[in-house]
Amino acid sequence: MDAADQGNPQAAQALFAELYSELHQLARRELHRRPSASLGATTLLHEAYLDLTSRNGSQFPDRARFLCYASRAMRGLIVDHARNRQAQKRGGCFEITALPIEMLANPAEDRELSQISAALDDLAKSDPALAQVVDLKFFCGFSFVEIAALLGVNERTIQRRWEKARIYLYRSIRAEL
Repeated sequence: MDAADQGNPQAAQALFAELYSELHQLARRELHRRPSASLGATTLLHEAYLDLTSRNGSQFPDRARFLCYASRAMRGLIVDHARNRQAQKRGGCFEITALPIEMLANPAEDRELSQISAALDDLAKSDPALAQVVDLKFFCGFSFVEIAALLGVNERTIQRRWEKARIYLYRSIRAEL
C-alpha cells in the first residue's frame, strides 16, 4: 500500500490484482441492483481502475480507504452512464437500434440515480462521514458489519450515520420535486 502511494506502478498493479476479485464482486453486486444493457461488471471495474491510476497524488494509507475511493469511482461511473443514457433518450447522439425491450433499464431509475448522486454530493460537502457510509452501503452493498470493520468503528455508529444520511437525502430529493 505504501509503495503504491509513493507512485510505484508495479506496487499499484499488485494491489489492484490482490483486490481484483473483491472489487469485481462489488461491481457485479451494484450492477445486479441496477441492470444495464451496455455496462458490465468487468467494464465498470476496469474503468474505475483507469480512473484510480490516472489521478496523481491519491493517498491510500489502508485497505479501507482504497475500497472507499474505488467505490466512489464506481459510483461516479454508474451515475455518468445513467446520465448519458438519459441524454441519449432526450435526443443526444441519436442512433437507431433494435434492442429487446426487456434489456432497457427504467428511465425513472436513471433520473432518480442522478438525483441521489447530486444529493449525496451535497451531503459529502457538509458531512463526509455520512456520505461515505451511503457510498459503501447503497452503491457497494456492504453490510453494516462490513462498513464498521472497514472504518474501524462499531456497528451501531454506522447504523446511526446511515439513518441520518437517509433522512438528509430524503429531504434533499423531496425538496427538488
